[in-house]
Amino acid sequence: MLNYCTLFNSAYLSRGLAMYYSLEDHCNDFHLYIFAFDNDCLTVLLSLKLKHATIISLKEFEDDELLAVKPGRTAGEYCWTCTSSTIWYCLKTYALGHCTYIDADLLFFSDPKGLMDEMNERSVLITAHRYTAEHDQSALSGFYCVQYITFKNTDEGLSALNWWRNACLEWCYKRFEDGKFGDQKYLDDWTTRFTGVHELTNIGGGVAPWNVQQYDLLHKANKIQVLDTTFLKEDELIFYHFHDFRYCIQKSFRLTAEQYYLSKAVIKDIYKPYIKALVAAENRIRTVNKEITFHEPLLNFDWIKRVIGRRVTFILKGYYRNYYKKRRLI
Repeated sequence: MLNYCTLFNSAYLSRGLAMYYSLEDHCNDFHLYIFAFDNDCLTVLLSLKLKHATIISLKEFEDDELLAVKPGRTAGEYCWTCTSSTIWYCLKTYALGHCTYIDADLLFFSDPKGLMDEMNERSVLITAHRYTAEHDQSALSGFYCVQYITFKNTDEGLSALNWWRNACLEWCYKRFEDGKFGDQKYLDDWTTRFTGVHELTNIGGGVAPWNVQQYDLLHKANKIQVLDTTFLKEDELIFYHFHDFRYCIQKSFRLTAEQYYLSKAVIKDIYKPYIKALVAAENRIRTVNKEITFHEPLLNFDWIKRVIGRRVTFILKGYYRNYYKKRRLI
């Protein structure tokens, strides 16, 4: 069985559920431990009775060490602080042989079992950002992305995990300081700091707005293949990270931040399925709670309105750059 954990609050509820159901669609044997970071999120998740999930409240999860640092960190910084502790909690509480933390804004397009298989005998799996040159933020955000990170319950795995957990308790903020940034820059030297660490080579694990420009998407046997045209490497798309996706006013979405170019193929093959997955998740949420807000505050169209040409194009076509009316994606 593949063991996963994630954390989110009601502002990410539709995303987290879309991610869970995508695992149900593509993975035959998994369990997801979900840490609900507010009461609305907890109530909905418990009401849905998810077959392959265990729902964990903050009351169950938070210990004295986390509660001691919580007041001095923003909500986002506290989530980053908690990431390593959620993995640690799962390994210890449920005596798991391994656990993989996954971000709530991922969507799985095929079975992730191959990612675990690639680890072989290694105890830790990390994924590189694989930035395209024009979006390389390694110096500030880190070479590796916390999006999908596995620890086995071994001496090697626990050594790295405990070090990371203690580091995040000591310092985890949304600023660059002394070579640190959030929980992520800590990973930069792990392949030399610790033994048993494996960097994922499968390019289908970790496609995201900051690297999708370097790939071609191919269709083979009803699967999406990711082709790196520079190194002529091809792998099946396992998961995509919907970084900076935002719900917007007027039944619209910002697919990702304005600086990232998304081709028509990426929008058709990756973002349209995501919107459909979100709508399906929203409908499930409404079966148990019709009043809850399951996303962040709606984003205004300030970037669109700033230039008259953008505004006119968006009104006439229903999209501009990464901003899309919902009707254009369903």
